[in-house]
Formats: sequence, structure tokens, C-alpha cells
Amino acid sequence: MTRVVAQGTFDLLHPGHVHYLEDAATYGDELHAIVARRPNVTHKPAPVLCARQRRDMVDALDAVDEAHLGDPEDVFVPIERLDPDVIVLGFDQHHDEADIAAALDAREIDCRVERASGREPNYEDELLSSGDIVDRILRERGDESDATPS
Repeated sequence: MTRVVAQGTFDLLHPGHVHYLEDAATYGDELHAIVARRPNVTHKPAPVLCARQRRDMVDALDAVDEAHLGDPEDVFVPIERLDPDVIVLGFDQHHDEADIAAALDAREIDCRVERASGREPNYEDELLSSGDIVDRILRERGDESDATPS
């Protein structure tokens, strides 16, 4: 059995996330998704949703056999526990395959690193980025936090 791991923030789940996980699932027989905890998300704004909610949403997808929360201090702890055959990185994730492979070698984790395919929007206003979703919400709804309830 080939065990695959995909990882990400998965904030405001969107079709790009679904594509990534479905593509990752094609690399093996069993897909485990690791959902990053807030302290580990340093390359972009912090997630809007809490880690458990993001994990539960990812776990509900058909392509995912099991979703896990990442370790708050060491992102490789769940990788060591799951012992995957393949790690599939997202199409636009900031990770460098060679750096990940070197870190895996240093920890004596024997698995290959692949990169998922990209996905183009299927229609004009489809959003494939959590940041773009947040931007659209802010643009279309503005700051309603100051609104007085009626």
C-alpha cells in the first residue's frame, strides 16, 4: 500500500484545495492530509479559521482518507509518525522540493517528493485562493463590523 501525504493551511476551503488533494490521492492508495497550525503559517497571513475546523473540512473530502493537525513546533513530527511513501506538495506552495527532500534525508525518512498539478478557474469569477476570497469579501461587504444591528 502506498501512503501519500499532502499538507497545507487549507483556510477557507476552495476548489484549488480540492484539486490539490484529489491530485495528491492519485499518487498512492491512502491519502493523509496534514493541516498546518497557526504558529507554523509564517509565509502568509494567519488563517481565518481555527485549525480543528480546517482539519474537519479537509477530512470531509472524499479524496482524503484521514486529516491530521500538524505539530505546533516541528512540522516533520506528523511525517515521521505517518511514514509516507510520497509527499505531494501543492502546485503553488512555497516549499522547495530539494529542501524538503534534504530535510527528509536528514531525518532518515525514506519517501519521494512530488508536486501536484495546477488548476485553472473553470469560470470567470471562480476563486482558487483563500487570499482572493478574503479580498473579495472585504471588497463586496466592506467593514460591516461597525454597522449597528437593526
